[in-house]
Amino acid sequence: MNPTAGRRRPAVLVAALAAGLAALCLLSLALGALDIPPGQVFDALTGRPVATRVEDIVWSVRVPRTGLGLAAGAALGLSGCLMQALTRNPLADPGILGVSAGASFAIVVAAGVAGIGSLLGYVWFAFAGAMAASIVVYLLGRMGRSGTTPVKLALAGVTVTAVLSSLTSAVVLTSPAALDRYRFWSAGSLADQDAATLWRILPFLAAGALLALASAPALNSLALGDDVAASLGRRLGLVRLQGVVAVTLLTGSAVAVIGPVVFIGLVVPHVARVLAQWAGRGPDHRWLLPLSAVLAAALLLAADILGRVLARPTEVQAGIIVAFVGAPFFIALVRRRRLAEV
Repeated sequence: MNPTAGRRRPAVLVAALAAGLAALCLLSLALGALDIPPGQVFDALTGRPVATRVEDIVWSVRVPRTGLGLAAGAALGLSGCLMQALTRNPLADPGILGVSAGASFAIVVAAGVAGIGSLLGYVWFAFAGAMAASIVVYLLGRMGRSGTTPVKLALAGVTVTAVLSSLTSAVVLTSPAALDRYRFWSAGSLADQDAATLWRILPFLAAGALLALASAPALNSLALGDDVAASLGRRLGLVRLQGVVAVTLLTGSAVAVIGPVVFIGLVVPHVARVLAQWAGRGPDHRWLLPLSAVLAAALLLAADILGRVLARPTEVQAGIIVAFVGAPFFIALVRRRRLAEV
């Protein structure tokens, strides 16, 4: 390989990702039930004269929706990459390991039983549900002589998700208030959110992202094994606690607003590893975590745009589009492992 080309690859990768994300943002602002030409989108964004209807659509509907897609997607990507690193489990994902289901169940209980209707009210329930589900899945995954294995954690996550989904349905069927909130939210969608919602969750997402990114050097040590990481001076309990708090903040906030979108945290870190390897950075979490955040934001935004275009004048929820991508990917990963670790 040409050494000069190898040195240029990180810059090429960053430039390509930035250009791709910018293009998706423009498409998100332009496409929908009413298509808006890119020129008018730029006029609305820069304050130039434009039709009032166009300005309202861009600023009141599509800018908050695009921002929410970027923020929530990045949160789910960071969560997935962080969970895979902490558990050394390539099948880890907030949706598969029950974290999203725990947050969902807690939110339904908050709305249907406690009568809480505000985002800042039930987001705390989402955090508690996400953390509780994480602990239960981890404890179940440790049972047995073989200890914790990737496939056992995945099976424990699927089991906990099924149980929590049944409990969620039971609450929803007995509470009209919970049903009204749940029926659209459960499919995973960026629709019907305003700028105020985005600003309310940003502090939680920012805190979770900072914790996740700050743990990158420790995750590199942890990848070498617990004994090696401890010999390098890493406090394993503190590293894992920091990771759990970060995953709880990121997943709880995202699920509270857009619903339980699964598979983003599973698919994206694997793609990030391929790109990091191509750029010559290997399994360095100082690259993997930011790459996962950017790629997940792009995937969620692309799914949202595709959902708007496929079913005009209505739309297909972004969570459904992502599931069509993620489900085959998950099956392929499980087949590769041949269930040998069960």
